[in-house]
Amino acid sequence: MRIGLNAHLLSQQPGYRAAGIHSYIANLLKYLPAQAPADWRFEAMVGAASSRAIDGVQWSRSRIDTSSPLQRILWEQIFQPTQLRQYDLYHALAFVAPLVLSAPMVVTVYDLSFLHFPDRLSAVRRWYLRAFTALTCRRARRVLAISRSTAADLSRLLGIEPGKIDVTPLGYDKASFRPLPRESIEAFRSRHRLPGRFWLFIGTLEPRKNLPMLLRAFARVPARDRLPLLLAGGKGWMADDVFKTIEALELSDSVKHIGFVPAADLPLWYNCAEAFIYPSVYEGFGLPVLEAMACGTPVITSDVSSLPEVVGEAGLRLPPTDEARWTEALRVSLGDDEWLAAARKLGLERAKRFSWARTAELTLASYQKALLERDSPTDRSEADSGARIH
Repeated sequence: MRIGLNAHLLSQQPGYRAAGIHSYIANLLKYLPAQAPADWRFEAMVGAASSRAIDGVQWSRSRIDTSSPLQRILWEQIFQPTQLRQYDLYHALAFVAPLVLSAPMVVTVYDLSFLHFPDRLSAVRRWYLRAFTALTCRRARRVLAISRSTAADLSRLLGIEPGKIDVTPLGYDKASFRPLPRESIEAFRSRHRLPGRFWLFIGTLEPRKNLPMLLRAFARVPARDRLPLLLAGGKGWMADDVFKTIEALELSDSVKHIGFVPAADLPLWYNCAEAFIYPSVYEGFGLPVLEAMACGTPVITSDVSSLPEVVGEAGLRLPPTDEARWTEALRVSLGDDEWLAAARKLGLERAKRFSWARTAELTLASYQKALLERDSPTDRSEADSGARIH
């Protein structure tokens, strides 16, 4: 059995914009071979510049560099289809498959932010994702969603039959994201001149992360009581709103943007923080929340989209627009030692429910379903499928 996986979004460069998708692809490829039947073979299709190597996975590099979106789309839609005839199953690892497709197919969808927040994309990219994701999901034998929230969006917004959607939650690197020795934490704190206590946010600075609301809630905590708030992450779409809010509320002395954090340092940042604060209004999964819990860091997050699925009852969950409740939650994390201890313990227990091995296991189960549907009516000619784009 030969399985082809489109891994062209496997990042070669650090950055938050592709961090979630990159982590999913890299870890799925790492764990699939060990979980699969012995006679199954996995081949990852990547760009010409890729130098990745993962045990148990063969690599098929394109003749061109596909790091730019336009070159990647051209490769996937024009050149890749001839390659797909050799596979028993094709896995589109990010939203879209080629229009011309000779192999049975499954697709992974992370979120539908391009529908919830259309203004963050150009008109062309918005149309491409909307039209081609919908078409790909209709043609796929199985659709993999990384949360129940994304699965519900697929049914509600794209009309995908719930029975063909499989939920495959993400995992985390258990060797890295864990409570670290006190001496390692203090050495890191000293090296980066970090305060003894601080609140931490990690993620791209963009509107759906809801940071202006958090800053307003933060400003309502008396200056003598509040901890420093550190914002880690690259500047995304409309990031200037965050800095304008900091300036307008005169928070420059207590709110710091520390920029991009290398992946290897993330566990140390989580371990150093008093609490992890994540007020996002929409997430396909919310991997930083899981990573923080795995490090034993108390979590305060929103009660919308996929975030309740990840945090469960282990952290504080709040409406993302209720500034007064966020202010109160920050106060709780300041002085409620009982809550802090309980949140650390519950978070560690909650994180154990998630693993990349489990993601791979559920993915393989979806492959098995797809392979059993060899006469599925969804496998129609490209012309017939194309006629259904709206």
